[in-house]
Amino acid sequence: MGKGGNLSEGVVKKILLSYTYVAIWIFLSFTVIVYNKYILDRKLYNWPYPISLTIIHMAFCSSLAYLLVRVFKVVEPVTMTMDLYCKSVVPIGLLYAFSLWLSNSAYIYLSVSFIQMLKALMPVAVYSIGVMLKKDTFKSDTMGNMVSISIGVAIAAYGEAKFDTWGVMLQLGAVAFEATRLVMIQILLTSKGITFNPITSLYYVAPCCLVFLFIPWIFVEYPLLKDTSSFHFDWVIFGTNSFCAFALNLAVFLLVGKTSALTMNVAGVVKDWLLIAFSWSVIKDTVTPVNLVGYGLAFLGVAYYNHAKLQALKANEAQKKASQAADEEAGRLLEEREGENGAKKNESQG
Repeated sequence: MGKGGNLSEGVVKKILLSYTYVAIWIFLSFTVIVYNKYILDRKLYNWPYPISLTIIHMAFCSSLAYLLVRVFKVVEPVTMTMDLYCKSVVPIGLLYAFSLWLSNSAYIYLSVSFIQMLKALMPVAVYSIGVMLKKDTFKSDTMGNMVSISIGVAIAAYGEAKFDTWGVMLQLGAVAFEATRLVMIQILLTSKGITFNPITSLYYVAPCCLVFLFIPWIFVEYPLLKDTSSFHFDWVIFGTNSFCAFALNLAVFLLVGKTSALTMNVAGVVKDWLLIAFSWSVIKDTVTPVNLVGYGLAFLGVAYYNHAKLQALKANEAQKKASQAADEEAGRLLEEREGENGAKKNESQG
């Protein structure tokens, strides 16, 4: 085959790899969510201690990240001063701790399907906080899109068969903390030229997150666990659950690094629909028609949001290419002019 055949094979290979990364991320994200629900739900494994579960995850991830960075040297640590760590990483670790604590707590009170519906509010929270912190610019059409997503989620909540106010408050709090964390990463780290991959992110953030989780754990869950003499730590359950959580972080690195963050957003929508279907068919959670209508409206809003982001990325790329082409053309003209001036100078000297 000619060059065209080789090119098409290369494109096909790239597409297949992208779909493989998406499939791995969806599978691991799906597994972690269902596994956490299984452990925390009182009707299943019946271990309703979300702070303790999150501490186990963070301790496991911190240990593995340390081994990969310091012992096996798989990735290089980021150059960081103590002042930068305290001002940038510590606030992000605090937000991450609250986000994980509240999101895991919600699984005790809400169904997997309804939690995924509430998570559709993430773009709304990220955009709103970005505007408040002047990281994003206010646009009426974007805000209109955010309102449509919010209305869709509100309809889904109205149709929820097992609505629990406390559970909803926990999940909304988790969305707010996670959205703030994402914006703060842009403000505190990305703006300073510091980028983390998931391993270095866990290396720096997970120990900090662990410390912040330990404080409420001492007062909220430790007294309860101390009185539960019948509990024995199940190394298989908690070990495999923690390993899945760590593997999910690596899958995020693969997916975003080899494709884009936008691809992960789109894949996230597919994962949400799969989780809703799984929750309804396997776990036997009640999913009402009003639930689906509301989430469908929110889904359309999120899809439009992702489409708008894609168009903006394409416009930025086109602008960069046009600017590069203009710079190259200006450089070429300057070289030609310098060449002409040199030739004229030689002629006058001759």
